Amino acid sequence: MKKFAPQIIMAVILVLLIAGIVGYQHFANSSNSETSTTKKDPKLEKVALPQLTNTVSENESEVTLHTSYGDITIKLFNKYAPLAVENFITHAKQSYYNNTIFHRVINNFMIQGGDPKGDGSGGESIWKGKDSSIDSGNGFKNEISTSLYNIRGAVSMANAGADTNGSQFFIVQNKKNLSKQVDANNYPSKIYNAYKKGGVPSLDGDYTVFGQVIKGMSVVDKIAEAKVEDSSSGEASKPVDPVKITNITIIKEAK
Repeated sequence: MKKFAPQIIMAVILVLLIAGIVGYQHFANSSNSETSTTKKDPKLEKVALPQLTNTVSENESEVTLHTSYGDITIKLFNKYAPLAVENFITHAKQSYYNNTIFHRVINNFMIQGGDPKGDGSGGESIWKGKDSSIDSGNGFKNEISTSLYNIRGAVSMANAGADTNGSQFFIVQNKKNLSKQVDANNYPSKIYNAYKKGGVPSLDGDYTVFGQVIKGMSVVDKIAEAKVEDSSSGEASKPVDPVKITNITIIKEAK
């Protein structure tokens, strides 16, 4: 076997080491470059954001919740959450929500209602036992859209996990600026700015937003500020004197 001088061996080792270091630095720099140049998808700036206007368009519905504290008018997004809107309007027409209460109230968070039992354990969708392609028996499918977010005044389906929507819903009430919780690269700029006026961004992606309050947020605030006591789960969210939804008027249905 041919022997190599120690100087040659050392030179080869040095070349290999330098090559390895240079290669590693190139990889690291490439990775950092990709991270630093990550930009918002320009498509996000072009999506429709119907929550940011009080105008009710042809493809939106409008309802008024008559409560014991006053009226709350909501527009509903048939185009982006057709299942949730159909479920809500059908229940409203059938007087399902009449004389139900806002059973869960947390100031600077949300108010929740739509449970005929009044304790958070009840409520079914209009498809339960009728259409298994929509409702598995545990609830109907989530509808998540890049056009809809849990900003202040958003109306969303309450659930017990993905695709478990029944009849319960909540209205986002938080007034505090939570824009710092928003990854600006994953949100339209106008929604990022909307979160400066309130809302709960941590709910996005897990709950179906299907409406927006366009009149009566002062009533929502009043309900949220009601005196509460501990619920059966130990959460301080059970109203001492619950506010009722006496009935719901369907003002307009989308064409």
